[in-house]
Amino acid sequence: MRKVGIAVIGSGMGSLSTAALLASKGHKPVIFEQNWQPGGCTSSYWRKGFVFEAGATTLVGLGKGMPLQYVLDQTGIDINARKLDLPMQVHLSNGQLANRYEDLEDWITEAERVFGKEGQRPFWEECFKISEFVWRTSLKQKYFPPSRLKDLINSAAKVSIDQLKNIPNAFFSVEKVLIKYKLDKNDLFVDFVNEQLLITAQNHASQVNFLFGATALCYTNFPNYYVDGGLLNLVNPFVKYIEEQGGEIKLREGAEVIERREEGYFIQTKNDQYLADYIISGIPINNTFEIYSGKYQEKLKSKLMQSKALNSAFQMGIGFKPHRDFDSIHHQIHLSKPLAETESASIFISLNHSEDKSRSDEEGLMVMSVSTHASDPEHKMINNDKAEAHVIEQLEALDFLKKENIIYQHSSTPKSWSKWTGRKWGFVGGYPQYMNIKPWQMLDARLDNHKAYLVGDTAYPGQGIPGVTLSGIIAFEKICSDWKL
Repeated sequence: MRKVGIAVIGSGMGSLSTAALLASKGHKPVIFEQNWQPGGCTSSYWRKGFVFEAGATTLVGLGKGMPLQYVLDQTGIDINARKLDLPMQVHLSNGQLANRYEDLEDWITEAERVFGKEGQRPFWEECFKISEFVWRTSLKQKYFPPSRLKDLINSAAKVSIDQLKNIPNAFFSVEKVLIKYKLDKNDLFVDFVNEQLLITAQNHASQVNFLFGATALCYTNFPNYYVDGGLLNLVNPFVKYIEEQGGEIKLREGAEVIERREEGYFIQTKNDQYLADYIISGIPINNTFEIYSGKYQEKLKSKLMQSKALNSAFQMGIGFKPHRDFDSIHHQIHLSKPLAETESASIFISLNHSEDKSRSDEEGLMVMSVSTHASDPEHKMINNDKAEAHVIEQLEALDFLKKENIIYQHSSTPKSWSKWTGRKWGFVGGYPQYMNIKPWQMLDARLDNHKAYLVGDTAYPGQGIPGVTLSGIIAFEKICSDWKL
């Protein structure tokens, strides 16, 4: 049995952020990854001459005061990322096109053009003000949510009037704010808000608190980036840095059993046995619960969400010959009728950047990643052929591609996601936002109140690369504070 200091389960961005920060302090974390390459839901893979994304396709979190930038600054890791001029275009169900400009004034002008002037300016100004507050505050409150007295003391020492003023925003929904500005009867706009919230909050306006919802709706009003070659090239610099500091990553070596013992944490992997002083689980709490045994297991059970509360995805990867240029690489299509097989109301599309020539073996071809939500993944049965046909029909109708120009296509269902990522039921995007769960009630980084910690999209603050990166920062701060590392 091999002895290790810090064992990290999974190699998603939450895990890698914590591991990199620990490595920067002289520790040598050992990362156990069940897949053949790192990254989890933030990765890429080659197939039939094309490089496809394996989950996340948008990159936010770089820039002053943002979580990913913080980790890069602390470690010196360098990421080669292109800033996008136009973060997203939204194709509405009535045929209109909304350009999601980064500049707030440009976006408000566009929103007024598309949805009508009533209520748009005050709604978006309030959303942006809160989103700025959230990002400004996130790295100042690294002990949130508090689970020990010292967390409260540390949080209280950094509390500001601004933070106190914004607490009420966690108690009412985005829907309430739509009503406040008389936007609740604007059906086109309500549909727009609901589908936009699904991208980053995994739920609709009635269930997303305004503190998180405003931030989710305004992510296109902050710098968005693209990494050439796919998001695996965001992950690989982290892996390289960790290995250069003496850490390890063990691929095809997923943890199957974790037991808390008197002498440390026993880990049974696919091929070997280990004993670790510390555990950092970067796999979802549902998966962690199934392999971890300790006195806190029953307490964790009460925190688990079941399949009916979660989302997976139906995804397509398409390699094709483009017949036109595109103004943006990210698009959301709002459907006039639910998508066949998934019953979802929108499709999200990401294209490779026009200047990135590394995503196809043949010059002049492009890659398109298409995804749509599939609720209750444990029980969702999807006919791939029917779903693919409906997606292609929508893409042709909006002139994204011509069917005869498709070189290669493949699709993934919740079962495929489960196999690829190892995530229970193949659920993606983490735990959706729900009004009955306030931010301070979300899962804390401390898994067992001892030397086991949790990061990723089922821990606070939740979804997206910025969210899971922040979860990694918080876990790092708490483990160092708890044990003077």
